[in-house]
Order: sequence, then structure tokens, then C-alpha cells
Amino acid sequence: MARIVGGFVAPHNPVMYFNPKGATEEQSKLCYDAYAQTARRIAELEADAAIVIGCDHYILFGTECLPPYVISTGEIDGPVDQLPGLKRRPLKSHAALGSHIAKVGTETGFDWTVGRALSVDHSVAVPHHLMVEPAGGDLPIVAVMLACGVEPYLPMKRAWDLGEHIAAAVASFPSDERIVVIGSGGISHHVGDERMGEVNPDFDRKVLDIVTRGDKAAMLALTDEEILRDGGNGAMEIRTYACAMAATRAAGGRLIAYEPVPGWVTGMGFAELEVAA
Repeated sequence: MARIVGGFVAPHNPVMYFNPKGATEEQSKLCYDAYAQTARRIAELEADAAIVIGCDHYILFGTECLPPYVISTGEIDGPVDQLPGLKRRPLKSHAALGSHIAKVGTETGFDWTVGRALSVDHSVAVPHHLMVEPAGGDLPIVAVMLACGVEPYLPMKRAWDLGEHIAAAVASFPSDERIVVIGSGGISHHVGDERMGEVNPDFDRKVLDIVTRGDKAAMLALTDEEILRDGGNGAMEIRTYACAMAATRAAGGRLIAYEPVPGWVTGMGFAELEVAA
């Protein structure tokens, strides 16, 4: 059977592409080195595929339809919001694994919205570009999108439950593939409001400490009010961290790097997740 062999949390910051000089040379090097470290670890883990857990930014889904969670079960392309140096194109999809997870979901109480031809935004395309591709070039992915951008937000507890469901579904997939999961987003940042550019290192370090300790109780104790107050509306994306933590059975992990980068409007945090035996 397939198994999850590793996990990561990392930013998907599009400002890196739009305004690369918003960070100092030292800040930029630290962040790109961190992405490179994650890519090397994915290669060292001999991963056969990746599940990239991103989030909707009101780009893919809007007032007409806002699903709580979506999974790719067919072709994938993106990013729809093309970035300098990252143009829209097909991304290699692991349709069989995505379809299996969705099927298991319908049997166990997780009603996935499925994307048989799914276009993704930068929340999936950036980690694919900087982490998955350098690790193996041709690794297929399953794209997962959580409702983290605008209300109604996916409850944190549901994001955690979803991660546990993903882990169980992967374990029942009839192959010997090695899978890594990536929680893509965060940490502190404000999108489209008067606080844009504010970064809160205290909040960011608190979140990264929760992640590296594998502290389920502390993650679920973070209320939307606290996240919005201390981390900004962009920090609601840490639901992807909760999902990735749960998919690796909350075994803890290690910090790879952290840097507050106001010029990139984000607290840039990277961590590797251990997988429970």
C-alpha cells in the first residue's frame, strides 16, 4: 500500500515573483535556500508523488460557488494568476490517487468537491515550482484546495479531520508509492487591507512552534479571531498546516527557516514534518 513518508509547510508568496527586490539579498537567499532544502529532502525521501494542500484566494471560486474543500481527480494546470517567471501550464497530475482519496471520502463522511480538470492558483503552483519540480522534475501531484481566503472559512477542526482522512486514504491506495504532503500558505500577512505589509514574528514563531511540536490541541485552540487579530486575514491559510500535520499524524518536526519579510508582506516560515511510525 502507499504511504506518506514526509511533510512540509512553506509559503506560496506571489510577491516574491512580482517584487523580488522587496526583500534584501540576505532575506531572499535565506528563503530560496529554504525552498531548496525542502526540494532536497523530497528527493532524499524518494517520493513518488506529492499532495499539495493549497487554498482558494477568491481567484478560482467566487460568489457563484465557494466549496469548502476541493481535490484534483484529473488534469491540473496553473497558475491561473500567472506570475513573472511562472506562467500557466499543465502540471503532472496523479489522477488515480486523487480519485481514490475522493472515493474513500464519500464512503467515510468527506464530501469532496472534485476537479476533473482543475485549474489552480499560486498556492499550488509556487510550491510545485520551488519544491516539487526541483526534487524530481516529473513528480505527479494531487492538488487540494481549502477555503481559507474568504468567509465562510473551513473550520480548523475540519481541516485537521481532512488531513487524517487523507492519511487513511493514502494508506489504502493499492500501490507501493511514497507520498509527501505540503501545507502551502501563511504565515502572518494582510491581504488587501490597511495593514498590508505588517508582519508579526511573535505570531509566526508561535505557529511554527505548534507545528514542530505536533501540538494538535494548540493548533485547534487557535480561534479565527486570534488568527485575524495577530496574523491577519492571510494567516487563515494555516489551515493547510493543520491538514498537513494531521496527514503526517502530528509527529512533530523541525524548523527549516523563518524570516519576517515586510517587503514581501509575509512572515516566511518553513518546516519539515516528521511522520509517525
